[in-house]
Amino acid sequence: MSDRTMTGAKPDPTEFFFFERKDYDFPYYRGNPVAIGPGGWLIVMASVALAFAVLITTQQMFTSGLARFIPPILFTLIPLTVLAAVAGRSAPRALFRRLRKWDPVMIVGFFVLNFAVTFILGTLIVKIFHGAQNPAGDIVANASAVERVLFFAASLVQLFGEELFTILPFLGFLYFLDRVVGRKTAICIASLGVGIIFALIHLPTYQWNVPQALIGLVPIRIILLFPFLITRSIWASTGAHVLNDWVIFGGAALQGSLETG
Repeated sequence: MSDRTMTGAKPDPTEFFFFERKDYDFPYYRGNPVAIGPGGWLIVMASVALAFAVLITTQQMFTSGLARFIPPILFTLIPLTVLAAVAGRSAPRALFRRLRKWDPVMIVGFFVLNFAVTFILGTLIVKIFHGAQNPAGDIVANASAVERVLFFAASLVQLFGEELFTILPFLGFLYFLDRVVGRKTAICIASLGVGIIFALIHLPTYQWNVPQALIGLVPIRIILLFPFLITRSIWASTGAHVLNDWVIFGGAALQGSLETG
């Protein structure tokens, strides 16, 4: 499943997009810091699917108090544990590169871009497709102060899990595609692929409105992936994702407070 071979090969700068950092490449797909074979990647991606199934199942069971942390914690631990089992105990560290000095500014910039795109697409979807609202907004709007704090804290863990749900399949797709179509094309196809998957898993949230999910979420997911494409750090994409969702949920919480106050 994994040959755990340290290749030490430096990436070829000509294979990179202009926005990418060229001093190190994406982890795993070409053997750095360890190589994961086809069987290993299938197991890792299956663990991501399993983690999502566990998330949506346990969310129905643990809906309040500290118990609400159980679903997102399982959502994150399952794929990380399987990745460590497949590629070696230290393998997950490659996802957590340290951010550089100006990376927080970049994270905020992608948050602002994504928030603007979210607003524009949301407005169009409501007018054209009469799109459904995310029920999470109503939940946080009607929650007590304590439950709101727990909601935001648990969402932090879940949003990190959503980044794992996106980035691990992205790297898996990259592994298979890079050997067929080349690195740049592979990145584009893999990004679109995980964007579509991300949209499809949200179909129940939006009452199975396929146009709303695809048009509204695929571009947003790709934008939120860009900080990882640039930095190779899951901290960067998680930061942009958290800012985006917390502002949305914060607006719902504020509206709920004003209506009840």
